[in-house]
Amino acid sequence: MNSLKKNIVKIPDSSEGNFVIKYFPNWSIPYLHLSRADRPTGTWLLLLPCLFGILLACIEKNNFSISFYEIWLLIACSIGAFLMRGAGCTWNDILDKDYDAKVKRTQNRPIPSGQVTIRRAIYWMIVQSLLAFTILLTFNKFSILIACLSLLLVAIYPLAKRFTWWPQIFLGLAFNWGVLVGYSAITNELSVSVFLMYLACIFWTLFYDTIYALQDIKDDTLIGVKSTARLFGKKIKNWLFLFIILFLSLLTISILLTNNVDNYFRITIFFIGMSILLFHLIFQIKNLNVSSTISALKTFKSNRNSGFIVVLTLIGISI
Repeated sequence: MNSLKKNIVKIPDSSEGNFVIKYFPNWSIPYLHLSRADRPTGTWLLLLPCLFGILLACIEKNNFSISFYEIWLLIACSIGAFLMRGAGCTWNDILDKDYDAKVKRTQNRPIPSGQVTIRRAIYWMIVQSLLAFTILLTFNKFSILIACLSLLLVAIYPLAKRFTWWPQIFLGLAFNWGVLVGYSAITNELSVSVFLMYLACIFWTLFYDTIYALQDIKDDTLIGVKSTARLFGKKIKNWLFLFIILFLSLLTISILLTNNVDNYFRITIFFIGMSILLFHLIFQIKNLNVSSTISALKTFKSNRNSGFIVVLTLIGISI
């Protein structure tokens, strides 16, 4: 097996011996690298907001039912997150091919390294998008409409770093749209509480993607790519602290607006969950070495656990 894989180009932020290289045929690996299948943190960060929205709807209904539809929603959102994250990353790499060739962390990606042509990357993006759309058709009409509205944000995000110092806002707008989709798939409508949760998650994305951008800050400075990591400079930890305060504050308000955190058990679960989340996020800032790409990537990945804490808290309040 190892001898057959010896010509596969290593991606710097991909874990050693990941399942893509271990178990998939050589011809498919560049395409799976395009989709970041070997780096699942991004898929989790796209899926988790969908779960937030679904669980917020359950809290508002004061009914955590486990029907076939709810089970299908969880499966559909999981597959859809994988596919749409893959399509979005493929689109990002198509647009960023010239930039990626100049950045050490990204120069071995499939397009700049010549493993996949632009035409084949476009075909691959279309295939992933169509599969995701097929799954979306099983949702109610309103949530289908809401989901389709996100496509403009997905298309714009890779271009944002060319014209604004705040590309992370555009990522937040696109990546957390699943809050609205998941919620509307249950309720067939939107509410003030879900919009506040969506806004909260945007600040969460500003937090973790600013950390992620620290990996490329030197190369980005040389080639003129903008990011909040570059913008904040030495005050970056102050900004990160502000983002987690805004995230937690808006998240708290959105949950309390449901008026169903109304008994001792739910209040206790809510307080414990929010406290653990606060300490987890502060721990990330405290241990982040802004000069280390290894520390930045490790801290970024730990935000999957941040999302898990929110999910477990919402489940506790729902039951």
